[in-house]
Amino acid sequence: MTTGKKKSGSGPPRRRSGACSFCGKSEREVGPLIEGPGRIFICGSCVDLCSNIIRQERKQLRPGRSLSTHIPTPREIKEVLDQYVIGQEHAKKTLAVAVHNHYKRLNHSFSSDDDVEIDKSNVLLIGPTGCGKTLLAQTLAHTLNVPFAISDATTLTEAGYVGEDVENILLRLLQAAEYDIEAAQQGIIYVDEIDKIGKTNQNVSITRDVSGEGVQQSLLKLLEGTIANIPPQGGRKHPEQQYIQMDTTQILFICGGTFKGLEDVIKKRLGRKMIGFAAEQQPATESSDQTAQILHQVTPEDLVHIGMIPELVGRLPITTALEPLDEDALIKILTEPKNALIKQYTKFFEMENAHLEFTPDGLLAIVKKALKRDTGARALRAVTEEIMLEIMYELPEQKPHITYVIDADIVEKKAPVFDVRKKAKKETA
Repeated sequence: MTTGKKKSGSGPPRRRSGACSFCGKSEREVGPLIEGPGRIFICGSCVDLCSNIIRQERKQLRPGRSLSTHIPTPREIKEVLDQYVIGQEHAKKTLAVAVHNHYKRLNHSFSSDDDVEIDKSNVLLIGPTGCGKTLLAQTLAHTLNVPFAISDATTLTEAGYVGEDVENILLRLLQAAEYDIEAAQQGIIYVDEIDKIGKTNQNVSITRDVSGEGVQQSLLKLLEGTIANIPPQGGRKHPEQQYIQMDTTQILFICGGTFKGLEDVIKKRLGRKMIGFAAEQQPATESSDQTAQILHQVTPEDLVHIGMIPELVGRLPITTALEPLDEDALIKILTEPKNALIKQYTKFFEMENAHLEFTPDGLLAIVKKALKRDTGARALRAVTEEIMLEIMYELPEQKPHITYVIDADIVEKKAPVFDVRKKAKKETA
């Protein structure tokens, strides 16, 4: 095989050793370089950056366009949420209206020529753990036509401290939009565990609250609208990287948190006596309806009292409370949604040519065990996994076409797990 030099101007650019003419880094730092006319070199990172710049410049020359030609109605959005989330009617309606208005606002900003500007209304979801806040956000993520990202506030710290910068929230949205900045600037971000960045105390401290009030201050501009500098490779590990600028004005923020202790703050404000000999006589545990009624009366002052700064609360104008889950709701969660746990296990058994049944008392026993763990619907999977472990271990080696019945005795371990198989044989005898 012979090799020879190609004529100048023909074939692909040649790779040579040297330094990138744009960022000045050597081939050892950035990998292979591409040589252009006049011994000009460029690295892969600069090629990607230039490509993004050119793409954005071209989009700015074209008239704006909305992401969706069909704006789903609030009812259509809620119907999708109903397929996966049990109960929480008020929260689902609130989210459906907020998302619908987000679509309309985006289309209005592109098509309208009048002087009226429609501001965004960020949403705050309040409710106990396991009541469906994150599930609502995840369900929206699978059904919307705009980029959607979920971030956890517990990992955030002020810039310069160990942890994630606030701008990493936007990086996740940009990744969900496949680095299409125009699409990302019209997306939706769900910030979970927002209550975990509350101020550690109400008093002035000489130490910096780098994962509390400091993060809240950093979030202010993002929620209101600003031009943020996003590190495409994730922040502090690559301080030399080129930043991507993103406008957050059109991004809808949905925040969620448990806000433990908020009920007591609301009760105190409403005039209930919580301490002392004159304390109001109340049952040890309130019903889910009573708790929901209390949470629905939350005010911005209550949120400030438990550690949120007033400026951040003001940028979350829509506040809705989710209801704690009772036994009936948990049974429906086990059996009714598209991704219901019982349906999933039933499908597993069908794959092994077997049948699985849960008796009503068996479902109730699972729910009661889950409620004792005080983690909401999350406990359902843990309890069910414990019950089904031995059965799933044995299942692939069993004879086909057997019906397995799970009742309260099996759930409460009053009967050996292998009784499931004996009952199954009696059922099919």
